[in-house]
Amino acid sequence: MIEVTDGDTVVVRLESGGVERVRYIGVDTPESTPDQPAECFGHEAAAANRRLVAGRVVSLEPGAERRDDYGRLLAYVRRGGLMVNAELVRRGLARSLTIPPNDARAMLFERLESGAARAGTGLWALC
Repeated sequence: MIEVTDGDTVVVRLESGGVERVRYIGVDTPESTPDQPAECFGHEAAAANRRLVAGRVVSLEPGAERRDDYGRLLAYVRRGGLMVNAELVRRGLARSLTIPPNDARAMLFERLESGAARAGTGLWALC
């Protein structure tokens, strides 16, 4: 892991030595870019993502559609047995975002989002 850009985007060094900007599939965190005011819970989502993956070895599972319009690799990101995409939704730090054909885990993310919203967790408590 090289850098956590925000709550749902990271920069990683691949085993091949290459560098990839990676956008998490199936989730959308509030924005927290330096050039604009952060959205509600944007800083918290970015900080949680940092705690989950910064300085760690992660594995990437690219989606059926491998790149977005910005050239980022679209992937499910795992740290050991933990799927980071799902963990952010479970903690109420991201919303489920389904964009076919990358919809293999849409039901999981929707279920986690419903649970976080019902519990008033994270952004569901304040935003």
